[in-house]
Amino acid sequence: MSRGTAHLLAALFMVAAAMGYPSRRSATDLDATPRTTVTFDELSGVRRFSTHTLNYSTLLLEDDRSILYVGARGAIFALNSSDVTDGSHRMIHWEASPEKQMDCLQKGKNNKTECFNHVRFLQRLNSTHLYACGTYAFHPLCAAIDADRFTLPSHFEEGKEKCPYDPARGYTGLIVDGGLYTATRYEFRSLPDIRRNLHQRPLKTEESPLHWLNDAEFVDSVLVRESRDSPVGDDDKIYYFFTERAGEETTSFFDKSQVARVARVARVCKSDVGGKKILQRKWTSFMKARLVCYIPYYEVLRSVCSLDEGGWASTVFYAAFTLSAQWRTMEASAVCRYSISAVQRAFEGPYMEYQDSARKWSRYDGAVPEPRPGSCITDHSRRKGYNSSQDLPNSVLDFVKLHPLMFEEVKPAGGEPLLVKKNVAYSRLAVDRVQALDDRSYDVLFMGTGDGWIHKAVVVGSGIHIVEEMQVFKDPQPIESLVISHAQRSLYVGAASGILQVPLASCDRYASCYDCILARDPYCAWDGRACRDTTTADSTGLVQDIQSGNEGCWSSLGRVFVPAGFLPRKNRTVLQGDDVLLPCDQRSNLARAIWLLNGSETPAEGQDRLRVGVDGLLVTDTLPQHSGEYRCYGEERGLRTLLATYSLTVLPQLPHSPTAALWPHAASQAASDMKVAYISAIVALVVLCSVLSAGLLYMFCLEKRKGKYVLGEPRPSSVELQTVSANCLRKGHREDEEEEEELTFPDGCLRIIPGEAPTAATSPVKELPAAIPPLPPPPPLPAELTNGVGALPNVLRKMNGNSYMLLQQQEEPLASPLYNTSFTEELSKILEKRKHTQLVEKLDESSV
Repeated sequence: MSRGTAHLLAALFMVAAAMGYPSRRSATDLDATPRTTVTFDELSGVRRFSTHTLNYSTLLLEDDRSILYVGARGAIFALNSSDVTDGSHRMIHWEASPEKQMDCLQKGKNNKTECFNHVRFLQRLNSTHLYACGTYAFHPLCAAIDADRFTLPSHFEEGKEKCPYDPARGYTGLIVDGGLYTATRYEFRSLPDIRRNLHQRPLKTEESPLHWLNDAEFVDSVLVRESRDSPVGDDDKIYYFFTERAGEETTSFFDKSQVARVARVARVCKSDVGGKKILQRKWTSFMKARLVCYIPYYEVLRSVCSLDEGGWASTVFYAAFTLSAQWRTMEASAVCRYSISAVQRAFEGPYMEYQDSARKWSRYDGAVPEPRPGSCITDHSRRKGYNSSQDLPNSVLDFVKLHPLMFEEVKPAGGEPLLVKKNVAYSRLAVDRVQALDDRSYDVLFMGTGDGWIHKAVVVGSGIHIVEEMQVFKDPQPIESLVISHAQRSLYVGAASGILQVPLASCDRYASCYDCILARDPYCAWDGRACRDTTTADSTGLVQDIQSGNEGCWSSLGRVFVPAGFLPRKNRTVLQGDDVLLPCDQRSNLARAIWLLNGSETPAEGQDRLRVGVDGLLVTDTLPQHSGEYRCYGEERGLRTLLATYSLTVLPQLPHSPTAALWPHAASQAASDMKVAYISAIVALVVLCSVLSAGLLYMFCLEKRKGKYVLGEPRPSSVELQTVSANCLRKGHREDEEEEEELTFPDGCLRIIPGEAPTAATSPVKELPAAIPPLPPPPPLPAELTNGVGALPNVLRKMNGNSYMLLQQQEEPLASPLYNTSFTEELSKILEKRKHTQLVEKLDESSV
């Protein structure tokens, strides 16, 4: 873990403790690393649906009909849930009219994002019709759609009390027994509200003398059927989850000028019909409580999902939070789990009341009237003659108006979050409950991020194990909707660019028993030959270990697994003093690399010139004792898997050329002849320099005594100096092949051009010796002399300390870097450097 990340998590822990909510575990312990990473190009079995429209954010799954309804911008789709890409989809065009779009534009709204009909609500109304609502360019409309014909009706309903104007405004809605329960900021400049429509008794929240909702941003709503098998004859309840401005505190921990926001959970009773004289057409059962996870006042609620299998009493809520804007560059998410019993305890506890003098909420310790304010009508109430909310006494209704906030907080199960994830912003949650082979039920969370990834995790005890992270969108974009289909074994993902159908499990990614067991995926188990989906295979003989993740696999080597057929041994041969990199690709992000040299574990990192990284071993300044067999194992949860085997040979000196070994005498004779030729050339150059020096001295003396003299007729200079670049060598060769009289060269080239040859009368210089043949090139290195360092890729990941790892090293042998540059290329480089200092229009005579 990097130092910056450690500081971030430490800061989170200290702030949580300072706010009075210390956890038994630090933020570092609450963090979890995804075991495997699946990039966009590695995905398999994912189906994608998209058209010319955008914002596929509203999903309605009807598993029994195998239909996935999708509400998008200006359209509603009906897709085949078994395969969203089979082409059998139906579509309703529902665009905003040009007049409404122009009106929206005149209000100062964005005609590229806001002035459209964004479908925000789509639910089943009855057995024959769907009910949909859209923003319709800031003029909300709703419609009842015939599900069989799948066409828009001729008449639309006004939607200003059912759907938000703004497509970006927080919104949630449910249809419960024919009634439409919604929560948002409805009208153009209205306050947030929770309302019931499509009902003979429409209701909304109170606004005077106290606002029950304080700049609320709604996230989700959940129906809990508490009337089923209730021993007290209780009523069904709708729970609303949202974030609002905090009235309990007046200052912020970081910035005293900002008012903190808190997460809330509110509830209303389904059978509430309002008061008779007081709270007419208003909720008489509205109550709200604070929802805390890890850092109260600085966590923003992003998503909520629920599970109610086994009866409403076992209902649990999962909530995802992110840090508020006060943290600026810090990014982290927390996931908490709440039980329905914890929520009920908060609503059955003491109330709070608003103090005008202090301008904040504080605990109310006065008398509470009967029946209990905010409670639903139960058998106990009916026995006292209160058969509906209109029968409640005025004292109870007056108390409800002034005391909507509860004193007790709803705390997460275990008193701490399940997960605190750094550098991630979770935007959407979905949960599934899976029966494992150990007869235990495990909750599997699918957590969508703000940049197009999905984290699949399993809740084990009081923590979370992230099985894998998947990049489901190539272009980063927030995950806006997640829906799970048990019938199709699929996860449906809604985002701005389209709809995805992702398999709940991809067990074929796990190639071995160890890999299958270590994944701890409740959907997968090992059958002795392959990792299979537990729902498609007979459970007999299957092996699975969700709790510890390291039991069930048998190996003749104990807790060490060697792939069938063994891994091919790779040979590496280097010269003494060179560096060599031995790659070792770790599939699991949780595995630790273990290297064995000749059967013994290598020294600790940084000792004996060995540097161990997660994906490779770097041997620097090699010595002969580094030769031997290297084996790389991935160790995870006590299990080891062989990943790579190398045979490293360190040569003490450069080996002789095979040609020289075959003809030693001929090579020795050639070397002797070349030595004589070089000595002769040096002697000839010394004689030539002496003659030129004498001639120049004689000319200088004559000019000093008699002035300038011209010897013979004027002749062109025997040499001509021109500048040369690295390209001139190639151009010169091409021009030599053309006619000889065309000896022109481009400007900027330095070339010695022979002029008219001097005669014996005009030049005392002796004839130059014959050209000396160049030395033969040195012998090439053997093909096995490669160390992998020359083939380092462009991307190296820095590991802990001074460790490094190599990604996808080339296996082809490379030529030695000592012999990869020819004499011609070296000369070109030298002349290229001189070009910039010798480019003058007229050379000085002294330079000749």
